[in-house]
Amino acid sequence: MDKLYQNLYSDAVRAAEKSYSPYSQFRVGAALLCSDGSVYTGCNIENASFSLTNCAERTAFFKAVSEGKKEFEAIAIAGGHENLNEPCYPCGACRQVMAEFCNKDFKIILSDKILTLNDVLPYAFDLD
Repeated sequence: MDKLYQNLYSDAVRAAEKSYSPYSQFRVGAALLCSDGSVYTGCNIENASFSLTNCAERTAFFKAVSEGKKEFEAIAIAGGHENLNEPCYPCGACRQVMAEFCNKDFKIILSDKILTLNDVLPYAFDLD
């Protein structure tokens, strides 16, 4: 993995340390690389009403979009119960949010591999 992606993954691990996950005890962090080189991080934020929980990936995307960013290169995702270096794949909702803002070659960096959005969501919902 190249140095840029290693640094992005380290940012995701640091973001996971800020997770609010009192129910699942499963911490997740994400670091989103924008096309201009800026990075937005997010962590999972749980809620007693589970449907109101927000994933780390969507937190990072929503922070970036709310700041005017709309072009993205890659996202690193780190998570786990005790070891924050377990492979942590994005859920279906996060994959669909990625499909809204990213092309099929968008990189998803996990602890042990690099995938593309097309690898994890080959048939994304699209209104076109």
